[in-house]
Amino acid sequence: MRENSSFISFDRAEAGLIFDQGSHKEYPLRYYNVIDGQGMHTPRESASYYIYCYEGVTLLDRLGFRWLCHVHQHQYATITGKWKFGQINGKCIVIEVFHERGIYPQTKFMAQHMIGGPIEAEGRLKYIDGCTDSLLIPPVKMGDPCLNHLHFPSKIEQTPHTHPSHRIGIVAKGNGKCITPFGDLPLTEGMIFVIKEWDGTSYDTGLDGEMYPTGTHCFQTFDESMDVIAFHPDSDFGATDIDHPMINRTIVDGVSANQIEEIRTK
Repeated sequence: MRENSSFISFDRAEAGLIFDQGSHKEYPLRYYNVIDGQGMHTPRESASYYIYCYEGVTLLDRLGFRWLCHVHQHQYATITGKWKFGQINGKCIVIEVFHERGIYPQTKFMAQHMIGGPIEAEGRLKYIDGCTDSLLIPPVKMGDPCLNHLHFPSKIEQTPHTHPSHRIGIVAKGNGKCITPFGDLPLTEGMIFVIKEWDGTSYDTGLDGEMYPTGTHCFQTFDESMDVIAFHPDSDFGATDIDHPMINRTIVDGVSANQIEEIRTK
């Protein structure tokens, strides 16, 4: 493991728990590296799991529902309830999000069962500094977690920035560098990482002796592109009970139902 005040990178050779934030006040989660179905406890029914397969094939068995899912390299999935890993040669990262802690009871958060991918050549949304992003698994309701694919073309130099919550992920393809005031770290294909959150008040001393917000970083690429899978434990985007496609496009006498309080479901 390599760590500074912005970034942590992990050795993916060993299966098991690599980052434990189960007691986080707002975003309680745990991060695992799972190899051939090993490295994680029996899944909890009171948690949701976000999965990205970075090598081989991972088998997910949703018990009691005849839901047997093969997640191949560069595919992703979410699953809840009673399930287990099948005996297949595959490696994946797994993010476990606790339903009954932190912010998640507010929206009765529970991930939907789904599988997607493989990831595309580039993102569908414009991001910053020439990068693009795809929202692979969007928040079902505003505030819910999301899974993202960031594409960095060659010769990218991002603007230094922070995030208000941990960014958890893996370098899916390519190579680059994570530049921080506290020291630079290489980004190599298959690297499992955490970008530290900035809580708005925490600072640390950079290598130049100046103070910087914890988590300050930017990514840089050189002669090749790079693709990153990033899990966000929260969002400020998504549907609400009075703003979603079904209610917005239900029209009563020329007025959207989202404007008619007396008929909205209580």
